[in-house]
Amino acid sequence: MPPTARAEPASYADRTDEWLVERCREPGDDAAFAELVRRYRGPVFRLAVSILGQAFEPEAEDVVQDVMLRVHHALRSFRGEARFGSWIYRVAFNQALNVKARARYRAPHVTDGALSATASPDRGPHDRLEDDRRRQALLACVGELPEVYQSAVRLHYWLGASVSEIAALLDAPENTVKSYLLRARRLLQAMLAARGFDA
Repeated sequence: MPPTARAEPASYADRTDEWLVERCREPGDDAAFAELVRRYRGPVFRLAVSILGQAFEPEAEDVVQDVMLRVHHALRSFRGEARFGSWIYRVAFNQALNVKARARYRAPHVTDGALSATASPDRGPHDRLEDDRRRQALLACVGELPEVYQSAVRLHYWLGASVSEIAALLDAPENTVKSYLLRARRLLQAMLAARGFDA
């Protein structure tokens, strides 16, 4: 009985990142790069939001665009010493940090929906003011954490990412991510207590 030929994947969606990267290096294969963008656009956006904060989603979209352009231009020189996913996340992390440094002095984008959602009709003005002060203090404290802790906290608590998803985005072992989250919580408790808030 003759050996059976191995079935080829039906589309680019079934191919590995490494295969797609090799195809991207060939002139005219835009479909391979389009597949890489499809795979990594969402995770890169989530990573950028975790660094910039949810109030800076338009800037996070800009980071995604910049990262995809940088990656497209750099694919020919990508040596494959790291996994493609690790490489693109490192590019995204660095780009988001650069944007954060520039955006630090601008007010965040706040929608009318976000403003109306902050007021709770069943609580008194004093309680609402106290909640708002605590929320602002928490945001300020998160902003003072080391960058990697900020990303882990924002990804986990604000964007609902699992520990395994965060590990992939930060290119770190799951136990390291758990450690980041634990240390971040402890630091936040101490920082909030120093500002007069119960942990």
